[in-house]
Amino acid sequence: VQLVESGGGLVQAGGSLRLSCAASGSTFSINTMGWYRQAPGKQRELVASITSGGGTTNYADSVKGRFTISRDNAQNTMYLQMNSLKPEDTAVYYCNAARTAYSSGSFYFPRVDYWGQGTQVTVSS
Repeated sequence: VQLVESGGGLVQAGGSLRLSCAASGSTFSINTMGWYRQAPGKQRELVASITSGGGTTNYADSVKGRFTISRDNAQNTMYLQMNSLKPEDTAVYYCNAARTAYSSGSFYFPRVDYWGQGTQVTVSS
């Protein structure tokens, strides 16, 4: 699975950006996708996730009400609409696709993660 992000950039506080993540390859194995971010000197953190059917979404408390995650399965593309951006949202944003762990009979298959190259989002005050 290959992931390519786009849409990052520089924006003033209060502004908006939309990130896109285009997936290609063996996407049939993917059952969840998400956006993570990593600010300088900090650990990578989950921003939002969405299941393959798009029915279940999850958001970090810090972005609830401001960010919206969505996906277009026909286009194999995931989006992150970011509104009311704050300087603390500044980070490199990474697209993630995963086949979650599962068991089949006596066999256990661990989670498999795929990552994009990251796109910089900078919010000026």
